[in-house]
Amino acid sequence: MNETNPQRGNRLDPWLDSYATRAYGLRESETRSLFAVASRPEVVSLAGGMPNLKDLPLDELAEATARMIRKDGGRALQYGNGQGLPRLREQIPEVMALEGIDADPEDVVITTGSQQAVDIVTELFIDPGDVILTEAPTYVGSLSIFSTYQADVQQAPIDADGVIPEALEQTITDLERQGRHVKFFYCLPNFHNPAGVSLSEERRPQVIEICRRHHILIIEDNPYGLLDFEGRTHTALKTLAPDDVVYLGSFSKIFAPGYRVGWAVAPPAVREKMKLASEAAILCPSSVGQFSISNYLDNFDWRGQIQDFRTMYRRRRDAMVDALSEFMPMCTWNVPEGGFYVWVGLPEGLDAKEMLPRAVTNLVAYVSGTAFYAGGRAGRDHMRLSFCYPEPVDIREGVRRLSEVVTHDLELVNLFGPACQRPSGGVSAPSPDQV
Repeated sequence: MNETNPQRGNRLDPWLDSYATRAYGLRESETRSLFAVASRPEVVSLAGGMPNLKDLPLDELAEATARMIRKDGGRALQYGNGQGLPRLREQIPEVMALEGIDADPEDVVITTGSQQAVDIVTELFIDPGDVILTEAPTYVGSLSIFSTYQADVQQAPIDADGVIPEALEQTITDLERQGRHVKFFYCLPNFHNPAGVSLSEERRPQVIEICRRHHILIIEDNPYGLLDFEGRTHTALKTLAPDDVVYLGSFSKIFAPGYRVGWAVAPPAVREKMKLASEAAILCPSSVGQFSISNYLDNFDWRGQIQDFRTMYRRRRDAMVDALSEFMPMCTWNVPEGGFYVWVGLPEGLDAKEMLPRAVTNLVAYVSGTAFYAGGRAGRDHMRLSFCYPEPVDIREGVRRLSEVVTHDLELVNLFGPACQRPSGGVSAPSPDQV
């Protein structure tokens, strides 16, 4: 007999009845579910935000790593400090200084990528049902974290100059009238993922003032800040309000994501709680990763490498924008000044999520805008195209293939109306380890 014991869940998962409530908030993200399909060699992937590492000096890095292991292997392969390697915490403010940020090494907490920093902050501040405010749209990885902790995610719209202060204030005020307090405002002010825009200099102090007046902590997630294609930088929110902002940074975009080394700079009391939470979860961040990053900062021209990345990504951005102009003039898009992404608006009546299976069939992949809104309640009229990884010639070919799908669906919508675009389901695939 294969009858399921009602006390033991079901055949597929005998522990179904034993999970914590928050486990039911775990969902495969629309971005990660695409990777197994998009990684097929015949598919041009404009979906994933993987950095392009082809310009890294891999032979020199291999030799430097070998020397580091011979010299410091006893420490690099051992447990480390829960707050992070002291030498690396001294170097990180040198990186942040390129953006005019004055950080104290004592306030730096090393994390396993900036994603872990988002998780720690959420763990510390959010009980089930608490309100988190984000931009609309926002980073899909953080939305997954917020969902796991059963937060109520509210979103304020953005435009070409970032989050709209009036809309931010109105959203907060409406929530307060309902007796609800926003625990923190999570934002990506520079070269936004997915929208590619940056918060204007004029709006930055306005956002600070609004959050300060309503006693809302700001989480400033800034993985792309040094990737302005012209080498410019923006005023960090952390600089404007050191005691009101937790700043998150990462080496994934300016060096290599495989080391999984990020950091947070937080006010002292928050820093101490972040350190304790990190120690409780992982004991300490990867020692060998930290030693490798520190060795790179000490012995390589990392500033020149960042400039090389800017040049490389600018060429790819140009290839994307040129291809969109040539093949998809029926759409709208931003022209990002840095980062990895172009946010493409579809003609009225088209649905990015419904269109995705047909795009994959035509050997091109993107991310539907629905991935970047809480609950997938919006975003069907947009898609995120990533230009960071493919070669320019592949970007052009990918956009050409995508234009065939858009053109076909647009013709159907014009003939029969929007309902004709909804015959097929979404793409589902196993999720690899890339983010």
